[in-house]
Amino acid sequence: MKRPARLLAFALLLAGAGPSLAAVITVGPGEAVTRIADAARIARDGDTVLIKPGTYRGDVAVWLQRDLEIRGIGARPVLLADGQVAEGKGIWVLRSGRFRIRNIEFRGARAPAGNGAGIRFEHGSLDLADCVFEDNEMGILTGNVADSELRITGSVFGHAPRGRPLLPHLLYVGQISRFVLEGSRFVQGHRGHLVKSRARVNEVRYNWLADGPGGSASYELEFPEGGDARVVGNLIAQSATTDNPAIVSYGAENGRWPVNRLQMSHNTLINDGARPGQFVRVWFERLPADTRVTTRNNLLAGPGSFVEAMPGDHQGNTRLPAGTPLPDSGWAGPQLAPVPSAADSGLAPEAEFRFPAGTRPLAARPRWLPGAFQAAPAGDAPAP
Repeated sequence: MKRPARLLAFALLLAGAGPSLAAVITVGPGEAVTRIADAARIARDGDTVLIKPGTYRGDVAVWLQRDLEIRGIGARPVLLADGQVAEGKGIWVLRSGRFRIRNIEFRGARAPAGNGAGIRFEHGSLDLADCVFEDNEMGILTGNVADSELRITGSVFGHAPRGRPLLPHLLYVGQISRFVLEGSRFVQGHRGHLVKSRARVNEVRYNWLADGPGGSASYELEFPEGGDARVVGNLIAQSATTDNPAIVSYGAENGRWPVNRLQMSHNTLINDGARPGQFVRVWFERLPADTRVTTRNNLLAGPGSFVEAMPGDHQGNTRLPAGTPLPDSGWAGPQLAPVPSAADSGLAPEAEFRFPAGTRPLAARPRWLPGAFQAAPAGDAPAP
């Protein structure tokens, strides 16, 4: 049976299953459905789409379902744009629904407008884990619908393309309700930012945001419109080849949200360049007068200003002396003096990043080492 006939038969089978019975659609070689785009057309609300290992070239899709789970099975399937983009936007376009995506790799998205995304997430909720985004003009680009939510865990974003007309951000979150980023790794930006978020509420915790040798990202982490941002337990490192002296930026455009609060604890902040920079740049002149900044137990390496340029509540932050190498390639070591727990402010870490992506839990304790890491990691991790 040829593919169109097999696909029609499969679709009729699903239609006869009844409205209450969710289906599992398996995509890949030897299956009734061999193309992801076909699965996107026939899947119904509540279905699960399983994608077999392999490289899917130019197989772009628009997902219109209201409730859907999509998972790669076995070795992570690779979605290679190969010159194609759905609706001129990205490899996948998620229109409006509740989506759960696991174990997929998105590569090479290019669009005529210069903002081709691995995933264009327009509205709803997206819970994404264990995915990879490489060489896309935008890794993920969201819409600006205020009730949308985005959660990303255990994923890798890297290698922004060079020579593109717009700034390629590895992750660009629009004006949505809530954004959570946990246990994920970002490397090798170019001109754009590693992570940029305009969300009302932001939880950025236990990630590796390190441009790395040869990377040339601008900000590593930016909240251009303020909001309620909680940044805990991250390694945030700027390369020597950046064009921007600030590593974390907050409120560069305005403070559009009702609550504008930046809380940072147990981050390891690194300026790998020789020129002084700003570990955190808060644009108080563009933010409401009631904007609050709290920092606890951050570890600073390299030249630059931190609390010196930030009014607020600052305790336990530790600066390594100039010329001191980071112990254990960026991980905290025993020569750092313990600092009081940040539990009083609700900012004590509950986990730490685990290379290459993910987290490991941390037990509560009365005193901590400053920075993102309490012990050397299992396995080898590169210097940031």
